[in-house]
Formats: sequence, structure tokens, C-alpha cells
Amino acid sequence: MIDIDRWQEIFFTLKQHKLRTVLTAFGVFWGMFMLVIMLGAGKSLETGAVKGFGGSTNNVYIWTGGRTQIPYKGLPTGRRITLKDEDMAAIRELPELGLSTKHNILGGWQVNQYIVHDNKTGTFETVGVEPEAFQLSNYTFESGRSINQRDYDERRKLVVIGTSVKDILFEPGEETIGEELVIGGINFTVVGVFDPVSTNPGESEKIMMANSTMRTTFNQMGWIGHIEFAPVEGYSSILLENKVRALIMERHKVHPDDVGTLGSYNMQKEYEKVLGLFTGIQVFTWVVAIGTIFAGVVGVGNIMLIVVKERTREIGIHKALGATPWNIVSTILLETVFLTFISGYFGLVAGVFLLESVTSLLESSGGNNMFARAEIDFGTAVIALITLVLAGTLAAILPASKAARVDPIVALQDE
Repeated sequence: MIDIDRWQEIFFTLKQHKLRTVLTAFGVFWGMFMLVIMLGAGKSLETGAVKGFGGSTNNVYIWTGGRTQIPYKGLPTGRRITLKDEDMAAIRELPELGLSTKHNILGGWQVNQYIVHDNKTGTFETVGVEPEAFQLSNYTFESGRSINQRDYDERRKLVVIGTSVKDILFEPGEETIGEELVIGGINFTVVGVFDPVSTNPGESEKIMMANSTMRTTFNQMGWIGHIEFAPVEGYSSILLENKVRALIMERHKVHPDDVGTLGSYNMQKEYEKVLGLFTGIQVFTWVVAIGTIFAGVVGVGNIMLIVVKERTREIGIHKALGATPWNIVSTILLETVFLTFISGYFGLVAGVFLLESVTSLLESSGGNNMFARAEIDFGTAVIALITLVLAGTLAAILPASKAARVDPIVALQDE
């Protein structure tokens, strides 16, 4: 049952010292406000960084690197290793392997090709892939379709293009599907426009065709540029990478310690680094923000000590009229917890409002690839409020215990 008289007394006391109440509450408000802003900003940056992986957090890329540096099994140094179709066939025998694809790049790594469509031109990376590549990279299609197995088997001269390629080579609203692009003097038909999930702008600036078409059309039959693969669900891509590297080195008779022969990139390793970084940022944010909140709560506790001192005579009268120590203690506890909770709640609301405003502003201006939606989840908000209530309770213990120990006779003599 709500004790109306007690709450009236609490509100009366707070109104008597408006400036002191506001300044005291502001310390708690600011701590909660900063906690929300820092957590929201950190979450936004984390989501943006994770989005940069395009949903592919365990893909592995392997390519041939420099020449061999260590003689092995009677073979000399200086041999250049080339990935072959037979290597890919052997890799696909591994039970831990999930999706996989061969890649060849026209002109070589990071060498863009001159592409023509009617009177428009541009330079773009042109890649030969297998149908599984689109699943590995989680591409979605704005229009048309991807390269399928029949395209691959029949070596059709078809391409899919990224959204940035479409924007450069085609007029706004112009039909894209079925149009011709000239690549290396050869006509290719556009059958799809893909939109990469990744925020990496380079992904949308690619042109892709069947790897079989790439290799036969542009004389790349003798080798594979690089391979991309992912493990089956539940298996570590780091372990799979080691197995694939060992298999390739064994097939080409490369010394196990000759690590420079093969190059590789494992997205799981980078993804774990990113998660570790943001876990550290979150811990730091909680430490700083909770420290700020506790500083504000300590301020509340100090003010309540002053309040108890000022109300010594009033507390003595209450005791003389029969108030128990618990009545006195509970009143001080309620006043302190009420002040901290209300201040913290408004800090939470203000922080969420600011995060939503900034998110709306970023989205209306086209956004920023480094940042995603700034938000704080409900569970975190509840934990923060519970922490605040506990802190307020701790802050009230000392002034409440002091009030409970007031001697009515001495208090009535207090001036």
C-alpha cells in the first residue's frame, strides 16, 4: 500500500531546495546519458565494421605467392607454384569443406579493365567465378540473376555487374538486363545487377562472368588465380585454412616451413579481431560511464547527509511521536532512490532520443559506411537502470543509518 503522507513529505523536501535537487540530479542524469551515448556510438561503429564483412565472416582466400625458398625432396629453390584445377579437385575432397570457388582476374590482381557500353566507358575489375561465389559473398540481386551452372558449363559470354558499374555505364532508368558490354574487344551480355552486402565500395565496382568463360576467352586455361572457400557449419575456418595450405604444399612438393610460397587471407581471424576490439571498447565504456554514475550517486549521498543534518529536529519530532527507526530509514532510502532513478531514467530517454536523431540524420543524408544504426538494446538499458537503483540504495545507507540513530531528546534541543 502506498504511503501518501511519506511521498508528500519527500516531494515537499525536494521542492524546498529546488536548485540543490536539480544540480544533484544532474550528476546522475549526465552519467546515464553518457553511458547510453557511448554504448550506442560503439554499437553503431561495431555494426558498421561487421557489415563491412558482408555477412561472410569465415571465408578464406588462398593464392600463390613468391618462389620457393627452401629446397625440398630433391627439388631446387626458385620454383614458382601455380594453382591448378587438380588442386581444387583435391581440396574439394576434404569433408570439412563447404562452399568453394575458383577465381581468375582479367589482367591480374587490382588491374582494372577498360569497359565500353555504347558511348560510355569505365575501368572495372573483371573477375571469373564459379556459381558458388555469389553464395559465399552473400550477394543480393537488384535485378536479373546470377551466373548459374549451365552458364558455366556452356561457357556463355554473360556477365553480372555491380550497382556502381550500372550507375557509371548506364543512364538512370535505362534498361540494364540484356544490354551488351565490350570487354577486351569481345561482347558480353548483362544478365544481372548485384548489390553486395559488404560496405566495401570496391565490391559494387566489379564485373563477374563464369570462370570457364574467362579462362577460355582470355587464354587463362593453365592456372587458377586464387581460390575462395568456407568450412561446413560448426568447423573452424582457421583449421580448414591450415589443412588446405598443407594439402597444396604437399601436392607441389613445397617444404612445410616455406610459408612465403602461398598467400592467404582468413576473414574469421579479422572478424575475431574486430569483435575483440569492440568488446574492449564496451568494457571501457561501462567502466567510464559507471564511474560517472557512481560519482553522481556519491553526490546524492553527500547531499542526503546534509539533508539529514538539516532535518535533525524534524526527525526527532517524528521519533517522539512514535516513528520507528525503519520509518525514518525507509523515508531516506525512498527519497535517494527516487531521485537517482528519475534522474537516470531521464538520462536514458535523452540519450536514446539523441541516438535516434543522429541515426535519422545519417540515414537521410545517405549514411556513412563507417557507421550503422546507433542504438542501445533493451537488456542493456535494464541492466543500467538496475545498476543505478543499486547505486542509489548504497548511497542512501549512510545518511539513512545516521537518521535512524538520532536521539529524539537531543534532536528537539537542536537549533
